[in-house]
Amino acid sequence: MADDKANEILALLKNEYPEVKIALHYSNPLELLIATILSAQCTDKQVNAVTKKLFTKYRTAQDFVGISQEELEKEIYSTGFYRNKAKNIIGACKIIISEYNSKVPDTMEELLKLPGVARKTANIVLSSGFGKVEGMAVDTHVKRLSGRLGLTAHTDPEKIEKDLLKIIPKNDWDLFSLLLINHGRKVCAARKPLCEKCILNRLCPSAFTFG
Repeated sequence: MADDKANEILALLKNEYPEVKIALHYSNPLELLIATILSAQCTDKQVNAVTKKLFTKYRTAQDFVGISQEELEKEIYSTGFYRNKAKNIIGACKIIISEYNSKVPDTMEELLKLPGVARKTANIVLSSGFGKVEGMAVDTHVKRLSGRLGLTAHTDPEKIEKDLLKIIPKNDWDLFSLLLINHGRKVCAARKPLCEKCILNRLCPSAFTFG
């Protein structure tokens, strides 16, 4: 059964990465929201390098609204797609100020109203910022590994999320995403996965198929 296989994968990954945690650096929900927006098409390492300086200069939603988009673009340039990201960050902060009393909202429905926030970002903010698990963050690693492992036949992140939520225990939704991300970075790379070193290779229908 699919959920038996999923639970075995989960157990193996838990044993392999017992200390796994989110790689982005943040100290409050606003910083996490901004860091997650910046992480689109960018490594967490680069985002952390940018936010280390950014979060000392701008600490509140009002601080981000108080600067021009051009100024913010310069600050976040190295994360890529900086124009859209700057626009979304300022737009989100304006809504946070006007509609949520300057506090990041803590529901899926409200977070999805913010510019630059889709389910992946909302799931990350809810789980790591508020301790609320309503779904599973599906980034490029989760998408790639869940497909290779045969846990989903879909390529759309929302459909992948629905498939995974059915076979992973709710208490482990957030953790499973972090485990797949970590394993994707260390072992199951996009181009040259290290199948011979992979603890999941006997469960993976894609193992050893990469030349």
